[in-house]
Amino acid sequence: MSAEAIFTKAANRVAHAAGMPTTFVLCCGIVAIWAVTGPLFDFSDTWQLIINTGTTIVTFLMVFLIQNTQNRDGAAIQAKLDELIRVGRGHDQFIGIEHLTESEVEAFRKKCEDAARRHDERKKKQARQSEKA
Repeated sequence: MSAEAIFTKAANRVAHAAGMPTTFVLCCGIVAIWAVTGPLFDFSDTWQLIINTGTTIVTFLMVFLIQNTQNRDGAAIQAKLDELIRVGRGHDQFIGIEHLTESEVEAFRKKCEDAARRHDERKKKQARQSEKA
């Protein structure tokens, strides 16, 4: 198994586990235990450093794991949409627009909105004409 496959499998598992209610309850429990032990350690700098270091490390690692998962999910969804456009009635010009700049994507979005508006207007006009007939 390649390093990439191992990382992907681990990232998926961690991202899934991080979103579970059990994980939230576990984290709340850890914070509660840490808070209760404050008086035992006279709320020392070391006591504070433990929670600060732990949360910083977990946050740092989770950012990369979750970003990796979102990148793959986004790429998979984009590939599926591209395939639907390719085999359907959509315009092939939309395939790959996720690689354009923000302003180029905005221009495509505006074209889609304008086309949808024209389509709606045509349908309304046809409906009025069929009512008159």
